[in-house]
Amino acid sequence: MKKIFCSFILFGISAVCMAQTDTIAGKTHHLREVTISKDRHQRAMQSSAPMHVLDRRDMLTMGVTDMADALHRLPGITLRDYGGAGGMKTVSVRGFGAKHTGVSYDGVMLSECQSGEIDLSRYSLDNVDNLTLTVGDNADIFIPARNATTPATLTIQTLRQPSDDLQPHLTAQLKAGSFGYISPFLRYEQCLSNRFSFSAVGEYVYAENDYPYTIKNGVETINDRRNNSRMNSGHAELNFLWNTSSTSQLGGKVYYYDNDRQLPGQVFYYSNTSRESLRDRNFFGQLTYQKRWSEHLSLKWLAKYNWAASLYDDGIVAGWVQDGDYFQREAYTSLALLYAPDSHWAFDYSVDYAYNNLNSTLPTDTRPYRNTVIQSATAKFHTGRLTVMGRLLYSLYLNAARDGEGAEDMRRLSPSLSVSYALLPQLHLRASYKDIFRAPTFNENYFFHYGSKDLKAENTQQVNAGVTYAGKLSHNTDLTATADLYYNKVTDMIQGVPHNMFVWTCMNIGKAEILGLDVTAKAAHTMGRHTLTAAVNYSMQRARNHTNPESPFYDNQLAYMPLHSGAGSLSWENPWVNVSISGHAIGERWSTNEHQNSTHINGYSEVGATIWRRFHIGRPVAEIRFDVKNLLDKQYEIVRSYPMPGRSWQLSLNFKF
Repeated sequence: MKKIFCSFILFGISAVCMAQTDTIAGKTHHLREVTISKDRHQRAMQSSAPMHVLDRRDMLTMGVTDMADALHRLPGITLRDYGGAGGMKTVSVRGFGAKHTGVSYDGVMLSECQSGEIDLSRYSLDNVDNLTLTVGDNADIFIPARNATTPATLTIQTLRQPSDDLQPHLTAQLKAGSFGYISPFLRYEQCLSNRFSFSAVGEYVYAENDYPYTIKNGVETINDRRNNSRMNSGHAELNFLWNTSSTSQLGGKVYYYDNDRQLPGQVFYYSNTSRESLRDRNFFGQLTYQKRWSEHLSLKWLAKYNWAASLYDDGIVAGWVQDGDYFQREAYTSLALLYAPDSHWAFDYSVDYAYNNLNSTLPTDTRPYRNTVIQSATAKFHTGRLTVMGRLLYSLYLNAARDGEGAEDMRRLSPSLSVSYALLPQLHLRASYKDIFRAPTFNENYFFHYGSKDLKAENTQQVNAGVTYAGKLSHNTDLTATADLYYNKVTDMIQGVPHNMFVWTCMNIGKAEILGLDVTAKAAHTMGRHTLTAAVNYSMQRARNHTNPESPFYDNQLAYMPLHSGAGSLSWENPWVNVSISGHAIGERWSTNEHQNSTHINGYSEVGATIWRRFHIGRPVAEIRFDVKNLLDKQYEIVRSYPMPGRSWQLSLNFKF
């Protein structure tokens, strides 16, 4: 605790010094209405670091069907999908691994201290207002310090509370689809007064996921169906928003998720046997309080408690050594002060504290725990054309274990800088640099016959230069486009090195360099009651292994990183039935850095189609939607030996009262 206290004092002094050179927040916070001063897409175009937004309308017109499909529409993302509605889905951005990608849920970062990877299959789009991918630093500086600790952050913003009337509002939805998929969804929301509103959400998903697949064995074709793939999950959420005064606001969330699913194994020739099961349970509660003392000074405080359990059973061998139940907990709080002395400058100081621990039913469990202090001092300067933002982040990790020796403590100072300049009102140039690191997860430090307590942090450096355009091609045609060239470097990468078949050790031996290009474009043409919208994105990632120059695998493309990827959609909105055609393509990959013939994964492309219609039935609004996924019935894999579904359909009926 003495180290923690000293850290607060020392970095607090440095924050005061930096407050002589800090800037304006990316948003204007009117607490009573919580309005944002600029449209999300406009802020993304003017951001000094790459920022890409998918809002609810984008997801509808682009024919987005689920979270995995939405992620394909964001540039620079590499998705790992183990197949079906219940398959685990993790993302990495611009060649950084999934452990380097932060996920924020309604402004508070999700945590996973055991593995460090967030499974995005837990979060459906039915309660999501928008998704925002930020690479580098967020344009809004009035954020918790933890939100700046990753090279890239995916922000999930759920539907906002009602503010226009005191009537109750109910959304009821039912989805049904191929392979036994069914999902009812309910959302109730109401303003009880002009100061207090709340919403309650309930969702259930069931799927057999017994889809057919085909694999080739020389000249022989093997047809089979996925088994042991059932998913049975539920999610409930309660939110409230209370404007305690005209200058202060309190918001809260209670969240629970429970997924009892079977785990399909890898598919090999003549073998499709698996009896593994996993039950994931997650509960968290969070509070956020904002106070505006004047036009110049604001405060934000948040607190969160998170509990998660993973209960794994091999199912084939009773009492198998890999069977185990894991429980993790986190207590987290953050305090941020925003000072904006005039229209050009703003300064933010944020300090976060978190306590994490992990225990399991394994006899080798050492019950590790960690105290974390993160502090940031941020400055932002803005004129009519120029925006400059600088941040200094200080991180302190104090590690220990109740039944053994703890890992090494870590501390680091991480700078970042970003600049945006408007050549024209529609045309912006941007450049950014960020230095950040990732502390080892509990698995990497302590897992039996795998972890190492001597690991150093992984270090990352990223440089970006880009251009954005948002304007009109004609009176009826709008165009937005971005192009970003980037260079990333990772040192002291943590890799598992085998001593024999059963004993591995994590070591800091990896190095990687990534050179890439992200390009996006979206055009909308309106003709009376008709609107044509086209959107495309393309990414090139030359992600190379630079660990050992003497190795025959030096300069190979990193595992699961495609050199080329992209997505596109074309939609036609009209008075009758709206239509959208969409697709994405991924180039060839390898499942290891060695690039053996046996680890090669072919590239693929997938096309889908959506039709939808919205109409009024008195006061209620009804929407009917029909999706066909993988329209051409392509057989492909994203993760090696985990075949993806072929052609499938999904019907959605939605009523809003």
